[in-house]
Amino acid sequence: MPTSESPRRAVVIGGGPAGLMAAERLAHAGLSVDLYDAMASVGRKFLLAGKGGLNLTHSEARPDFDSRFFERQTQVGGWLDRFDGEALRAWAQGLGVETFVGTSGRVFPRDLKAAPMLRAWLSRLRAQGVRFHMRHRWLGWDAEGALRFNSSEGETTVNAEAVVLALGGASWPQLGSDGAWAPLLAEVGATVSPLRAANCGFDLGVTRDGASPGWSPFFAEKFAGQPLKPVALSAEGVDGRSFSRQGEFVVTATGIEGSLVYAVSALLREKIERDGEALVHLDLLPGRDAAWVLEQVAHPRGSRSLSSHLKSRLNIEGLKAGLLHEVLTKDEYADSATLARTLKALPLRLRAARPVAEAISTAGGVTIESLDERLMLKTRPGVFVAGEMLDWEAPTGGYLLTASMASGLVAGEGAAAYLG
Repeated sequence: MPTSESPRRAVVIGGGPAGLMAAERLAHAGLSVDLYDAMASVGRKFLLAGKGGLNLTHSEARPDFDSRFFERQTQVGGWLDRFDGEALRAWAQGLGVETFVGTSGRVFPRDLKAAPMLRAWLSRLRAQGVRFHMRHRWLGWDAEGALRFNSSEGETTVNAEAVVLALGGASWPQLGSDGAWAPLLAEVGATVSPLRAANCGFDLGVTRDGASPGWSPFFAEKFAGQPLKPVALSAEGVDGRSFSRQGEFVVTATGIEGSLVYAVSALLREKIERDGEALVHLDLLPGRDAAWVLEQVAHPRGSRSLSSHLKSRLNIEGLKAGLLHEVLTKDEYADSATLARTLKALPLRLRAARPVAEAISTAGGVTIESLDERLMLKTRPGVFVAGEMLDWEAPTGGYLLTASMASGLVAGEGAAAYLG
């Protein structure tokens, strides 16, 4: 029987941002907290995100911020009421990490590094009494309800009065998020939507009749890995949603990926799932209107080749010129009206998302309807779920990290309240 000298015990499984935040809130409530993770150290995906400059959150005001979570914006908005972008910046400052807003509205640590923040966070958690157990892979529950783990010493069991699961989705499995938890939760009555790629690249692939095998070999060999910018991308979704935005992305050997593609990945994935393909249009000259483009294309070129003419009049060369040759026949390329239209709306048919293991994040997971407002499983009292395990998604830009940490805070506070 717990006494005032022996605080009630909570377990957190998963050492990503959601799990660490849950552990922090549980320890803050005065509970005894043990955190288990299958890897040799915690925060591996957090450190990976920091390689390009850790994007903590976004300065976008609510409710626009909430709208980035698509059909889950109401539920995620509830988490953000407890811990939004401004709260995250204040939290970081409490760790001694100053932040700044970049030109795109994204928020970064002043030094752009993830490791110093993670070290400060772990130091504070240990000072709060959180105990870390590495190389412990969760295997579910035994017949008595104890947590089962596989460790270097073999299988072991752990009893806990409350547990927060924050095991991530299925992207970057080499960092610990492999989705192996899905059947374990389905066995205890949770509804789990299939895990799918989010913030991912797409392949041109092959049509249903076996034609159009993506890029030509010449184009793929010459341009794979090159960025396309500036460019605007537009697409239509299955539910009347539309997307149109300027930015940049990268051409791959099999298709396209990058920030602009990630921003529309949910719409494209759903379109492909329903129709077998998604059509996007690229504006290769987003700063110019269609009339001006047609005027420049149709301008007399004398003895110059058409390629030289496009380079001189429109600065179309290299990758952008290559894209024109990929989608236009010789006769279409020579027709001024068709060429001008294509420069403003170059069509690409995408037919498959890249594998979930390559994605930045995942969609799907434990449905929010399986949980109460504290993120506790309705079918398993005392078990809370947070982070990418939950069925929600968001584009990159700080939205993912903010909502993951917010869900960890809500689950941690929920578990603390459950323990009284």
